[in-house]
Amino acid sequence: MKIELAYGKTGVMLDVPEGVDATVIRKTPLPIPGDPHAVIEEALASPIAAPALEETAKGAKTACILICDITRPVPNKRFLRPLIERLTGAGVPLAGITILVATGLHRPNLGEELAELVGDPWVLENVACVNHYAREDADHVMLGNTPKRNVPVGIDRRFVEADIRIATGLVEPHFMAGYSGGRKVVAPGIAHHTTIRTFHSARFMEDEAASSCNLDGNPLHEEQLEIIKMLGGLIYGLNTVIDEHRNLIFASFGEILESHMAAVDFVRDSIEVKAPRKFDVVVTSAAGYPLDRTYYQTVKGMVTPIDILAAGGTLLIVSECGEGIGSPEFRAAQERLVTLGPDAFLDTLLQKTFADVDEWQTEMQLKPMRIGSIVLVAPGLSEEDLKVTGVECMAEINAALRTILARTGTREIAVVPEGPYVVPFCEAA
Repeated sequence: MKIELAYGKTGVMLDVPEGVDATVIRKTPLPIPGDPHAVIEEALASPIAAPALEETAKGAKTACILICDITRPVPNKRFLRPLIERLTGAGVPLAGITILVATGLHRPNLGEELAELVGDPWVLENVACVNHYAREDADHVMLGNTPKRNVPVGIDRRFVEADIRIATGLVEPHFMAGYSGGRKVVAPGIAHHTTIRTFHSARFMEDEAASSCNLDGNPLHEEQLEIIKMLGGLIYGLNTVIDEHRNLIFASFGEILESHMAAVDFVRDSIEVKAPRKFDVVVTSAAGYPLDRTYYQTVKGMVTPIDILAAGGTLLIVSECGEGIGSPEFRAAQERLVTLGPDAFLDTLLQKTFADVDEWQTEMQLKPMRIGSIVLVAPGLSEEDLKVTGVECMAEINAALRTILARTGTREIAVVPEGPYVVPFCEAA
């Protein structure tokens, strides 16, 4: 049995040996609209819980449109120009419109990468397209602290002070915030580093409710809602849903929270997939390009399927990792994990109010490590990179699978080809 796994831009074929029973876990298919342009136009024409964009934009001089960074395959080229043309049609000058890349604490997207991200040369030529820099204090407006959990709130000034504010993004599972998109594009997307590092501290990361597809009692989600409330006024959201082949299948537009929930409600039954039991061997991916460019992002694929990984089981994950390990800060966190061991590393995190930059992803790696063992196939990592992953590394996916099967003796495996874009839950749990 051959199963294609999401990997880089090409995919990679998993060859399941004869006699091995593979349970393949995919999204429940959703219908693909024939005209993606019509999907966007219909969403813009029917805003949820908000007036038409053209009505709100009358008399406005400035607008700020948030887009996700290069780690998210958002179909920006489908909607940026329609949004801009509606704004200019209402009188907003092109010179007053800013596309702001919501990088969080990720690196900026520049040059050819920015062109790829925006996806439309007309947009690049006609409006300012800039990156958010979380560590630039002067770029932020500090709004105080949230009332319940005392999170310091700083948001990029260009968004806070714009007459029209629009957050765009992709609604998909998120292993900590429940679902991505909407309020998450604002915070941590364009938040000050102290806001982001508080979100990434152990008091949030170790909360059981901060998990994939869960919004009920999720502390991160609740604080994001508070931040939207603190910003005040109308914020629009444009939310997209894509299938595993990157086809646009849904869009919603309107008030940021209501329109986001419309997209979550649309996609939830497709993404949250029931599995019949837990498995001793789970094979998955880091979702392919652009998410599998670094080991930092690969960790998401390790965390998402943990509900179906049996205690003491093995999780096999493949990721291209063409850009290497990730940021210097993430490498430093991984080095500490390898040196200290999981328990002592976690103890150091529990003492902190602000997480060090990018160490939260190392903390997330602890979650599957508590259940079983991880085997990584990542051809793009150097020998030095592999040493700091903290997991067992093998060179090729099919050889790795055969080794694991021989080691465990199991003849039943689960395969999640699309990695963190699908969230399997054990039906018997």
